[in-house]
Amino acid sequence: MTVSILNRLADERFLTHRQRSTSIAGMFTAALALCLFLYRHYASGVWNLDLLAVGAGFVLLKLALMAWYSLTD
Repeated sequence: MTVSILNRLADERFLTHRQRSTSIAGMFTAALALCLFLYRHYASGVWNLDLLAVGAGFVLLKLALMAWYSLTD
């Protein structure tokens, strides 16, 4: 019986670590976008709506997915 190299390299622990690291990276990026928006607003009075949209979009998507998974699980 042959086991492919991908099955040996990508076990459940690998997929769990990948999922956790991607989630943390996404949350960090959204927090960074919101902090950069606030810094630019308070430091120079400029409203960068693109940064606000990225941060708010992430927060809304994360909450929507959390609600979806809790209702369908």
